[in-house]
This record gives sequence, C-alpha cells and structure tokens, in this order.
Amino acid sequence: MDAFLTSDEYQFIKAQTKILVHGNSTVNDKSVLDALHSIAYDKGMNLFENITNEQKALLSPLLTITESLEAEAFLAKLKAYVIPFQHINEKTLKRLFPKVKKLKMPNLTELDFKEISYLGWNDAGTERKYIVAQHQGKLIGIKGSFKNSHKKGICTICNHHSKIGMFIVETKTSVKGTFTKKGNYICQDSHECNQNVTNLDKLHRFIEEMNND
Repeated sequence: MDAFLTSDEYQFIKAQTKILVHGNSTVNDKSVLDALHSIAYDKGMNLFENITNEQKALLSPLLTITESLEAEAFLAKLKAYVIPFQHINEKTLKRLFPKVKKLKMPNLTELDFKEISYLGWNDAGTERKYIVAQHQGKLIGIKGSFKNSHKKGICTICNHHSKIGMFIVETKTSVKGTFTKKGNYICQDSHECNQNVTNLDKLHRFIEEMNND
C-alpha cells in the first residue's frame, strides 16, 4: 500500500489517539467509551474522500485503542504511510532566500520530514525567522523579523495555545523606498507548531497574508 497520509492528517489522527487514551483512563462508562471510539474512527475516515479497504483496516485500531502502548504501536505503523514533506537541501534554501547573504541554515539532517507541514527555523542573532512551505504547487520561502513575546497565546498557524512571538514581514509598495509591514503571532518553536498542525487551511492563509516575494 502506497503512502496516503499528509503530515497534518497524521497529526490529526495522533490527536485522536490522545483523546482515546485519556478517555479510557478517566471514564468507566462503556457506552461513553464506545461513542468516543466511534467518533474518533469516523473523524479519521472523514479525512479522505476515497478510502480503500486496506486503508480502513489500517485505521481500524481507532475503534479499540485504550492504552498508550497501543497508541504508540498504531502510530508507528501508521507513520510508514505518511507522505514526507518535499525534500530540501541547503541549495534549495539559498534559492528560496537569494537576498540573504549569510543565511543561517537549519539542521536538516535531524529533521523528520514526515512530521512537518512546513519548515521553520529561527536565527536568534538577527532576530529573524524563516518559513518554507508548499503552497499552490510550489515551495514558498518567507522571512521576517521575530520577537518572542514571553507569553503564551494562540498561534496563527496551528491555532494552539503555546509560547508565541510576533512575526513581521516588510513588503515594498508602489512608492519607491517605502514599505508596508504585516505581522502575526506564531509559535516560537516551529517543531512544536508542526506537531499541532492538524489542518492546512490556517497555514495557507498565513502564507498568502505574509508572502513577501
């Protein structure tokens, strides 16, 4: 069976398993637990317009998972069917950010491309953040200033409550020498953010608003 899950779908299913494990550890009513499993399974099925019997069988543990070890085994098996983020190397990043002379590179060797919906990293020395994402069939690179807010709030990309910072991009206007600034609060830690991306709508909306090509 070929890979058929995107990272955000995988993270969505992972979130459902956490709900199941928590529910089974705190609820004793069998009818409630049966409903919880049924809802998790239906949500998993609803991710896909066309799903094969093999894929259904792969997701069927959502009907039976009760403990953390079961959830971990299920997710490990499921991960084999996740489509990885488009391969990226240093040459690709330099092409996406041609105006940055001393581009600080992320550690690509330690990156799990099956667990990211976008690539993001911080350059603390210049107080910048870089984001690479797939949008409308191509890779987009966005750079901006980034300042930690030293507080928690809702991230514009993943919509979760986390440690955030203000990401600001400058865009040239039609008037020579002038710029407009656009900003949004997003997660300080892009790895943590990716773990919380269970739908790509907000990511794509963020890219459209912030793209500073």
